[in-house]
Amino acid sequence: MTQTAQRFPTPAIDQLPEDIRGRLLAVQEKSGFVPNVFLTLAYRPDEFRAFFAYHDALMDKNGGLTKAEREMIVVATSGANQCQYCVIAHGAILRIRAKNPLIADQIAVNYRKADITPRQRAMLDFAMKVSLEAGRISEQDFVELAGHGFSNDDIWDIAAIAAFFALSNRMANVTAMRPNDEFYMLGRLPK
Repeated sequence: MTQTAQRFPTPAIDQLPEDIRGRLLAVQEKSGFVPNVFLTLAYRPDEFRAFFAYHDALMDKNGGLTKAEREMIVVATSGANQCQYCVIAHGAILRIRAKNPLIADQIAVNYRKADITPRQRAMLDFAMKVSLEAGRISEQDFVELAGHGFSNDDIWDIAAIAAFFALSNRMANVTAMRPNDEFYMLGRLPK
């Protein structure tokens, strides 16, 4: 079993507030394990709640971006931010949502060479700029994205996902969060 964060204590599930314990047990029932991000962030319950409320608002909504495209943003920007946890965990989710066992590795290594559409490449170009060079965002970025059919709400979502996961990447690195072993094989082989 993969170790959880080394730098901060991981609370015992039975010692957590009821709402957080319930969420962890629901995730465990659905996936067969508790992802280390839940255990690590449970160290600070109020921040856990805020983090996952924003995560869910960004990642579980319907809109102009598919759920797989949302995961593409996470994998590409997390690779650039050297976040092992998010590349591995969200790579697994991307493989499942895209129904493609190759896409997460391609995007994590170099999304510009991945088997994605020009629209998705433009989306990831913008997400990377938000993640690494937000001070250089210009009106031209919006023009280019609109040319690929992205609405203002889509552009907001791309930016918000990249920005939110920049926070997540940094916290994962600070806490020494490791991906669960279970993530590595998810979505790689047909069922």
